[in-house]
Amino acid sequence: MSVEVNNESGYEVDEAEFAALARFVLDAMFVHPQSELSIVFVDTQVMSELHVQWMDEPGPTDVLSFPMDELRPGRDGELAPAGTLGDVVLCPDVAAQQAVAAGHSTTEEMLLLTTHGILHLLGYDHAEPEEEREMFALQRKLLLTFLAGR
Repeated sequence: MSVEVNNESGYEVDEAEFAALARFVLDAMFVHPQSELSIVFVDTQVMSELHVQWMDEPGPTDVLSFPMDELRPGRDGELAPAGTLGDVVLCPDVAAQQAVAAGHSTTEEMLLLTTHGILHLLGYDHAEPEEEREMFALQRKLLLTFLAGR
């Protein structure tokens, strides 16, 4: 599994931990081990620009996902085809604000957002209530399992 983590935010990030989380999530979702993923941490100005450009919404957001090959998870232990998942772009400053409101650390918030972003790359969404329940339950299970094994 090729996971590239780039920190362009100026915020201190344990890049190895985010790469480990991504590998864990992708393995758990039966994504082919020759697949590729990029995780990028950016500052609020860059995230604001991306948010306007791609979502037509003002201001920074916490995470954006940019799929490439539109890969989907494997099923029942069968691996999905190899390919490039795409990019997960996170804004630590926004995550830090959300972490305070949620009562946990900024790192925990960014780990949650990374998991969320990867699930979006794999085709999950939360536009409808049933989709939201499914995606958020899976996101929680994946993250808690990863954290328990740390």
